[in-house]
Amino acid sequence: MFKVVITNRAISDLEKIDKKNQDIIILKIKEYSSNPFKYSAKLSDPRIGEYRFRIGKYRIVFDIDGNNLIVLRIGHRKNIYKIK
Repeated sequence: MFKVVITNRAISDLEKIDKKNQDIIILKIKEYSSNPFKYSAKLSDPRIGEYRFRIGKYRIVFDIDGNNLIVLRIGHRKNIYKIK
């Protein structure tokens, strides 16, 4: 089981999503943290993160550091991969 660490940026992203989807995202992150490699895909451009989870129309971008699953960004699939 990986320890989930959510960055301030990811918390800010999550607060912009409606409550129903927030609850689903949080539940799925907890579920996926037991074996993140089973549920994730490696990103081709690691500038925003190494891996991503797909949860409906939302994407969770994260890195693995030892036993920590570090959630970097949470957003809609249309906007999450845009580099600002």
